[in-house]
Amino acid sequence: MIIMKSEDIQKRLAENLRSIRKSQKLTQFELAEKADVSEDTIKSIELCRFWPSEKTLAQISCALNIDIFHLFIPTSSTVSGDKEIESFLKNVITVKYSEYIKSLLSGLSYKK
Repeated sequence: MIIMKSEDIQKRLAENLRSIRKSQKLTQFELAEKADVSEDTIKSIELCRFWPSEKTLAQISCALNIDIFHLFIPTSSTVSGDKEIESFLKNVITVKYSEYIKSLLSGLSYKK
């Protein structure tokens, strides 16, 4: 089992967010506007100064038109082909994301 420190996860988030944002040719300001967050929020995430809430992560991933796990999975720039870390992270993120979705759905009621 791989143990990652929270700093490592935060660094991966920062690197992936910056990389994805740049690949879509967006400035921090443009992404902030699309995600309905402040430019300082994007900047602070990319500089590892701030850990975003689930809501903020959802807004950012929606604005980037990606699944949220893409913000956390290892990329070639963050991990040099370490499949064990990639597999571990995908599993943890999938489980946590599923738990989050289930909690949201359990609060909804179906009306005919």
